[in-house]
Order: sequence, then C-alpha cells, then structure tokens
Amino acid sequence: RHLTPRVSFSSDTPSEELVIRRHTDDLAGIVELSMNRPKARNALGKNLVAMLGDALSEISFDKDVRAVILRSENAGMFCAGADLKERSQMSPEEVGPFVSKLRGLVTSFAELPMPVIAAIDGAALGGGLEVALACDMRVCSDTAKIGLVETKLAIIPGAG
Repeated sequence: RHLTPRVSFSSDTPSEELVIRRHTDDLAGIVELSMNRPKARNALGKNLVAMLGDALSEISFDKDVRAVILRSENAGMFCAGADLKERSQMSPEEVGPFVSKLRGLVTSFAELPMPVIAAIDGAALGGGLEVALACDMRVCSDTAKIGLVETKLAIIPGAG
C-alpha cells in the first residue's frame, strides 16, 4: 500500500502542499511527510492541515510503518505556524473549527503509535513549533530558529 498525496491548490499557485515518500530497501518502513508551501513558508492552512490529518489517519493503522519524519520540502524553512493570511479571510464561524482541526492534528502527531521525528531546518514558529513539539524527537539544523512568537503579544499558543 502506498500513501498517495492529493494534489491541491494553495492561494498562490497550484502545487502539492504535502509530499509523501514511503521508503523501500534499506529504509523500508520510514515515511517522510514533507510540507511544500514555499511561498507561505509552509504555513498551516486548511488544505495542508487536512492533508496531514488524512496522511496520519492512514499511517496510524499501517503495520509496515516503523517511523515517520516530518520535514519541509524546501531548505531553510520548517513551518511558520498557522496561515494568518488565510485565517484573516475566515468568517468568525470558520475560525473555531479550523483551530479545532489544528489542535486535532497536533494530537494526532502525539498519538501516532510509531516514533515521529521533526526534522527542523529553518524557522519553526507558533503552530509549526507546536506540531514539532508533538513529535517524539526533534532534530534541528544549525540554522534552525524556534519560537512561540505569539507569546510576545500575550497570546497563548493555541494549537497544542
């Protein structure tokens, strides 16, 4: 069985927002989930959250998966957190369910039955850091920057 990413559309140009690689041979059992929204710095929008959630639902029941690596498809960035541009266009009725889905995603990472590694290259901010913290292990490049920047505004991190 192979995970098949859905082709989706970001607000800028058509792209695959999530690239899924199932390794074989020496790396059999390792699945890479690579965020791929370079113009949005891998911000967690509705589509990427849904795609990650779908992938985790499938992975969680796959006995052949021994480990999951969450990473960026683009060098120098991990995840900028929630997509605030997208969120600013949401109606008040849409915000609550979106935040709930984001919290559910963080919980799904934490509850996967196999080890999850966040490979952090570049910035992991806000909800992006919260997702990384839900992983079992974090491995950072020399250029990694991590932070819950919303705390400077006296806002409690809301994803996890």
